[in-house]
Amino acid sequence: MLGLRTATSDEWRIAANSDPASVLRDHAHCEKKAATMAISLLNRYPERTELVEAMAELAEEEMSHFRMVLDKMKERAITLDRDPGDRYAQQLHEHIRKMEPLRLLDTLIVSSLIEARSCERFKLLSETVDDPDLRKFYRSLLESEARHRTTFLTLTRQYFSAEEVANRLHEFEIIEADIVTNLAHEPVMHG
Repeated sequence: MLGLRTATSDEWRIAANSDPASVLRDHAHCEKKAATMAISLLNRYPERTELVEAMAELAEEEMSHFRMVLDKMKERAITLDRDPGDRYAQQLHEHIRKMEPLRLLDTLIVSSLIEARSCERFKLLSETVDDPDLRKFYRSLLESEARHRTTFLTLTRQYFSAEEVANRLHEFEIIEADIVTNLAHEPVMHG
């Protein structure tokens, strides 16, 4: 369902479990960036009504998730620091073509893969993190992350041919797997 060609390593799971505060900080930044990406897409493609509607809804939901993460951090006296960036997402974005409409195709596919990886990581955290409250918290986010993945793929298939989507999705799934295999296994959402 998620379309991921490689699973998250045990090394990441161990790193994430050893430093839940860092994971929460990074998670907050991820939610904020997801909302920003949604707003960027609706600004860039205002003539695509379905995309604008979907991204407006997504931006609201991602900001509500951002607030939820901030609340979890506040409960634990964890402060939000500066965003160091997300090397995983940056590497995926490096493969987005610049010319339209291929830029839209690639951006939607990359967004779908980021949501899929987040969903997979939330599932791992919901099953393995030591804190029962955090397990419940991550479990509560699984459905929305999977839905976001579906939203991006549905839009992609609405605006592009089935063959074009399948071919580019296949290419990006391979790229994403290579990126994940070479990550440093840091206690961040996409580390």
